[in-house]
Amino acid sequence: MEVTNEVLPTSGDRIEEMMAPGPEGPISMVNLLKFKEHAEYEDGRETDLSGREAYEIYGRGVSKLITEYGGTIEFAGDVTFLALGQVEDLWDEIAIASYPSRADLWKMSTSPEWQEIAVHRAAGLAGQLNIETVPVKLG
Repeated sequence: MEVTNEVLPTSGDRIEEMMAPGPEGPISMVNLLKFKEHAEYEDGRETDLSGREAYEIYGRGVSKLITEYGGTIEFAGDVTFLALGQVEDLWDEIAIASYPSRADLWKMSTSPEWQEIAVHRAAGLAGQLNIETVPVKLG
């Protein structure tokens, strides 16, 4: 299995898939996050922030914004140990956010408010995986 961390979709096909209706009902996005050692802003501004610190600025902003689109932050935690499997390098943090639908996630992530705070996301992330999941009925 090859894994490629990205900060933004690099494929037009992936963007088209994100714009598609998606599964019926709520989704949860599992975010596997890898931070830069030092934040790097695309506009070239000087900063002493670490990648994690820049991403935390984004995290505070998006946690408020997500509720406006009916979503919630379900979990966020640092990765401390790989119990099973093998990867070249562990992610730094995992976050899980839930949305009423894929369309609500798309609306949020294309909103002017999201674009404004996303500069901190891009400055802090070396890459990430976003994995869409749907609830499974147990029993």
